[in-house]
Amino acid sequence: MDYSLPAWIGALIGMIIAVALYVPGIHVLERHLRAYRGPEGASNHGSMPLDQRMAFEDKLSVLRRLVLGIDIGIFAVLGYWLGTAIGGIRG
Repeated sequence: MDYSLPAWIGALIGMIIAVALYVPGIHVLERHLRAYRGPEGASNHGSMPLDQRMAFEDKLSVLRRLVLGIDIGIFAVLGYWLGTAIGGIRG
């Protein structure tokens, strides 16, 4: 199997775009989830018990990783595909 340089460059550009879109996107999602959680979820010093707050933060951490992984996977594959389509396959 032959890998072309344009395809790898496209995948790298796709990963960079994925990270650039991840940062503002995760902030919007996190703000929405904290607002959905209620006033005690909007700040770290609310009236929510410590164990519930820690469980909520753990779930957010898992969500962040999941979103980043999916984001990078999708954009890297799209970049690889576009790089192959534009640069052509050598061989």
